Amino acid sequence: MPIPSRASIPPPSTHRGESAIVLAGGGARGAYEAGVLSYVFGELARRCGTPRIDIVCGTSVGAINGGYLASVLDDPIPGVERLVQLWSALELDQVIGFGVMQATKLGRVVMGGRSGAGLFDATPLTKIVDENMRWQRLVRNLRRGVLKALTISATHVATGRPWIFVDRAPDVELPVGLPPNVVLRPDRIGPQHVLASAAIPMLFPPVAVRGELFVDGGLRLNTPMSPAIHLGARRLLVVSLASQPLTPTPAFAPGVYPGVAFLLGKILNAFLLDHVNADFLELERQNRFIDDGVALFGPQFVDMMNARAVAMGRPPRHRIHALAVYPREDIGRVANDHLRKNHVRFGRLLGRGLLKLLDIGEGSDADLVSYLLFDGHYARDLMRMGYEDARSREEELARFFFDPDAPPPPPHDDIVDPPLD
Repeated sequence: MPIPSRASIPPPSTHRGESAIVLAGGGARGAYEAGVLSYVFGELARRCGTPRIDIVCGTSVGAINGGYLASVLDDPIPGVERLVQLWSALELDQVIGFGVMQATKLGRVVMGGRSGAGLFDATPLTKIVDENMRWQRLVRNLRRGVLKALTISATHVATGRPWIFVDRAPDVELPVGLPPNVVLRPDRIGPQHVLASAAIPMLFPPVAVRGELFVDGGLRLNTPMSPAIHLGARRLLVVSLASQPLTPTPAFAPGVYPGVAFLLGKILNAFLLDHVNADFLELERQNRFIDDGVALFGPQFVDMMNARAVAMGRPPRHRIHALAVYPREDIGRVANDHLRKNHVRFGRLLGRGLLKLLDIGEGSDADLVSYLLFDGHYARDLMRMGYEDARSREEELARFFFDPDAPPPPPHDDIVDPPLD
């Protein structure tokens, strides 16, 4: 897609409608999100003006990126540049640790116990979140109305239910109408919430928040579109870490039986990546319902429907403009190529035994590794992908942020209904 000329992009609007950024989960794949943000708050901002963001919602690694973004929204251009620098500077052994201590804790990973354990030591990741997130700026941004709300999703270990932690500006009410299985908790979001949301089960230990244990929010609510909508967002920019197309090329030839690393990677894909398509399908169904009602009964249909909803104690419905940016290239294959090229270096960092477990050698992708390679070189590859994928959608992004009167988009072309059989 050619980059549109400046004349084809609408001028910045003074409209302060509710726009939300929704960041999904996926471990080290989160560098892709940083690449998308670097385009939105880089080249797009220089050409069109700084986008207004009212709500930030994050899950898993999206909670890390989302929490950071929310904390720098008062000055997002240098803030996002700093986020890119942080991803670029990652060194694998400083983010995930595996050694003798982790080996002695493998029994607790399997059997449980009085203290949490995971395959990897989360202490280095905890240090990064503690030292680099702008927590006091987040408090100020919410207090001053720079940001309406930040939500972080996590999975409650004891019940398996999704919890949504909401940090909000003083005049913002808690959202209503969320699914009954979702627990909503107002709280001042800090490092423990972010780390809990990013704690992939078995790989990292559960994290305690106010005495309750939590793990990765992506297990139950990986694409937290619902909190954004119920907080009043009418425009959702969703950054997905699920590669398209929906029918990928098989990773290995028929007759090959994959090992546990390959299967675990596919399980993580199912937990952490596949929700976005279902969420978009549901959103499109709601949009089509509203469109059909307006076509049949006129524009008063929405007002009459919502008047009844409010009278019945239900939240009103509105048409939601959702735009998704997602990887055009399979990240599992990118991880596989990166692992092969850096086999010797990663062997020194991780040890040959662990590297052999991760490097299955059976196919052309390495999904499990794609979640774990918190490595600056790999992160730069993914950030370039994110930047270019967002750049290819420049005109859509410009209209999304700066043209509130643009007509609603057609049904999402990239999401298809699953076959009935």
